[in-house]
Amino acid sequence: MKISVIGTGYVGLVTGTCFAELGNEVLCVDNNQEKIVKLKDGIIPIYEPGLAEMVKDNISAGRLTFSTSVKEGVAKSTIIFVCVHTPPLPSGEANLSFVEKVSREIATDMTEYKVIVDKSTVPVETGERVAHTIRLNNIHHVDFDVVSNPEFLREGSAISDSMHPDRIVIGVTSDRAAKIMKELYAPLDAPIIVTDIRSAEIIKHASNAFLATKISFANALANICEAAQADVTMVTEGMGLDKRIGKSFLNAGIGYGGSCFPKDVAAFIKIAEKYGYDFQLLKTVEEINIGQRVHFVNKIREAVWILNEKTIGILGLAFKPNTDDMRNAPCIDIISALQKEGARIKVYDPVAVPVAKDILKDVTYCQDPYQVAEGSDCLAVLTEWDEFKDIDFGRIKGLLKRPLVIDGRNIYDPLKIAEAGLEYIGMGR
Repeated sequence: MKISVIGTGYVGLVTGTCFAELGNEVLCVDNNQEKIVKLKDGIIPIYEPGLAEMVKDNISAGRLTFSTSVKEGVAKSTIIFVCVHTPPLPSGEANLSFVEKVSREIATDMTEYKVIVDKSTVPVETGERVAHTIRLNNIHHVDFDVVSNPEFLREGSAISDSMHPDRIVIGVTSDRAAKIMKELYAPLDAPIIVTDIRSAEIIKHASNAFLATKISFANALANICEAAQADVTMVTEGMGLDKRIGKSFLNAGIGYGGSCFPKDVAAFIKIAEKYGYDFQLLKTVEEINIGQRVHFVNKIREAVWILNEKTIGILGLAFKPNTDDMRNAPCIDIISALQKEGARIKVYDPVAVPVAKDILKDVTYCQDPYQVAEGSDCLAVLTEWDEFKDIDFGRIKGLLKRPLVIDGRNIYDPLKIAEAGLEYIGMGR
């Protein structure tokens, strides 16, 4: 099939590349000329395992091309995926100005039937507003369909999630659009759920809000376990083996970050308010999440006492492993709080340092965990990179001023840390 993807951010670039990998002709469009020039040379702006190689392979095969022209994207495709940014407004609502702008451009440029697919995360009723905008600007009076097709990609495993999805949700208003979308996704051999557009839009927000709720539940549970002198890792293991609950997203720690969960939870609260429902549960989810960052800073303070002129070594900056994404990363609030009390900060992350340098100021960037540990008053783990799980703690002990590890992600076995001669502090343990 001939596809265009408007917006080459995280979702758009992964989506377009994976469709090309499936044998489709894909044109990715973005108004950032510098980005498009780099993409044409196979240089990608984000870190995602396997993506750079897949982009280069599909460019070489002629299935993946790039452009700055929406008009070209509309002309060369039957299916148009809208993957533009929907950043949060100060109110928590999604900013849909980019969606509206692209919808007008598509409408003006259409000369034959198109399927316009909302792939960006948008609030319920957006599909109807997009359709209305296109009708108002449809100067050639051609047929079209608007589809809601929410993405469920996890950064760090986005290619696998795209090629082996748990489910594909398609919100439509016509059998014609449903048939085209089913044909597009047929090679993936995944369950396809066809709904109305409003239901598809809510599925996305409901899914992310529920996962965020599981994380905050685990973190609230961790705080109870600390007070009761229990171990949250054992408690959640016992819970997770129940098939009704499952073990995913029950890892206690310093809370979630990234671009999706914080934005989508806030947006869903606003969506609920619009329809007259006070979603107190999700408001508490937000409070618990932010509270975990404060709780972690308190742990560091209690352990090292006076923070002024102390050196805190930080392992991990990205909001999760296998990505360089620093959006809403817990480290930002934690490091800022430590610096306000006069602490010196040393940091290391396997891939996020180039991004972090534009965000974190007055920190010392190190080449590996051992350089971070050298001369630090404690070592704090903020991201669960696999690299950190294989650290030589015998060596770490000799480098730290005080042999103390504060594990914000519970990635270590406390007994093994103790055997290496270090003090261990975890979350809910």
